[in-house]
Amino acid sequence: MAQPPPFFTNDFPPPYYTVAVHAQPPLKSYEEVVYGVAPEQLPANQPQYVPRFSTPVASPQVTQSSSLPSSKNKKCCNGNRQCIGGSVAAVILLALLAIAIWLGVQYGTRLLSQGINNSQQNSLSNVDPSLNLISDICPNTTIECDGIRDCEFGSDEMDCVRFSSRNALEVNTNKDGRFLPICFTGWNQSLADNTCAQLGFRKAYSYSKLASEGSLGLVVTDSLPDSIQAQVEVNSSCLDEGGVSLQCVDCGKQQSTSRIIGGSVAQKGQWPWQTSIHFGISHVCGGVLIAPDFVLTAAHCFPDDYPQLRMPEYWRVYGGTVSQDDLPAPFLVEKIILHENYSNRTNDYDIALLKLTAPVSFDADVHPACLPVHGQKFPHGTTCWTSGFGTTIAGSEEGSRELMEITVDIIGTEVCASPPVYGNSVTDNMICAGFLEGGKDSCQGDSGGPLVCEIDKVWYLAGITSWGQGCGHRNRPGVYSRVSALLPWIYTHMQHATS
Repeated sequence: MAQPPPFFTNDFPPPYYTVAVHAQPPLKSYEEVVYGVAPEQLPANQPQYVPRFSTPVASPQVTQSSSLPSSKNKKCCNGNRQCIGGSVAAVILLALLAIAIWLGVQYGTRLLSQGINNSQQNSLSNVDPSLNLISDICPNTTIECDGIRDCEFGSDEMDCVRFSSRNALEVNTNKDGRFLPICFTGWNQSLADNTCAQLGFRKAYSYSKLASEGSLGLVVTDSLPDSIQAQVEVNSSCLDEGGVSLQCVDCGKQQSTSRIIGGSVAQKGQWPWQTSIHFGISHVCGGVLIAPDFVLTAAHCFPDDYPQLRMPEYWRVYGGTVSQDDLPAPFLVEKIILHENYSNRTNDYDIALLKLTAPVSFDADVHPACLPVHGQKFPHGTTCWTSGFGTTIAGSEEGSRELMEITVDIIGTEVCASPPVYGNSVTDNMICAGFLEGGKDSCQGDSGGPLVCEIDKVWYLAGITSWGQGCGHRNRPGVYSRVSALLPWIYTHMQHATS
């Protein structure tokens, strides 16, 4: 039988102050080992960044063979005890690795007192080296957003398109150097489809004419299947023509609206963008469907301790389910893309993108959340929702079998980054939600799950569940990766993953 991986040894580093289970309150023994104080007494300048990570939950509906990479040996194993034993051993190994992910977070090496080398802490890189656009090689003659790919991996042509209020399409070109609206005159379905495909979507969902708010814009000069920034010229008469409102995917629609304030078991169709991400046969993290081919989640769901944890073929994504006991056919993962600047010391840039092997078909139970537009704000006090398969019983080490939902209020950065709360540990890439008095918290969901807010009957993805100190403690709200701050990274890597 295969030897278990070296997770199960006695030389663990000291534990965090709390078990890294999404909805589990701190255990006294862990508090005493590291600090000897309760979470409410922790100094604001010495936070421990506890990822909102869920203990793996085995799901018997997932067949063992579907969780394994295909073998090169095609011999029939019927009745062969050695083959069967080898298969069981492989499945056990996968299960152990899934448990190891949780243990790696619980007993991780992210301890400030040990003076860990920062470069080692930030050694995360994309599974596909070609997706590491931070280290792209560009000549000195590189011109950004001119429609010509100068850099080896094309990073000079990635951050050139964005959406603003009312889904107004804005493009940055080398001809002006600013993001300007596209004039509606000359716009057509082909241009819409090509622009959305450029961003990593398969085609456009809809487009319409917008009243222009300024006179300067960009007019389309041809309709070749090229990047949109190569097909436009600066024009000063967009005020009369109007601009383009473009929607690349039908998103943010909730089929079931029977929500209960305060938290409850979710019903089918309530959160159709929620996914359950499995390593082998075990639920590990939540995720959010944002496009037919892409799911957003948290970077810390893929620790770099062991190569298997970065191998796409070991992961499965389940959409449209509200129960771990009733899983549909899984979506397979083609690429795992982690933010290059993610730090497991501070949890900054805690975001990852999963490229699926095939597009997802949308229906009432499987439907993407809308990405926020450029500059979109979620003010302090806004009531939003989070969901996930996190544990619901204090002290439990198992996640919920059912999808849970709960309301949380957005807590402004000025408040969340104040000394009584999290101090300077809250970066511009984070958004806080919960209640300062404690109680309800994002513990109802897993790492990587959604924080969504409804605006004009459309649900926007405000955050990705990331970390927090304890669960439901006073002045310790949940902290999420701020999606609006990470939009350029999301669109850039969606583009590159499909190019």
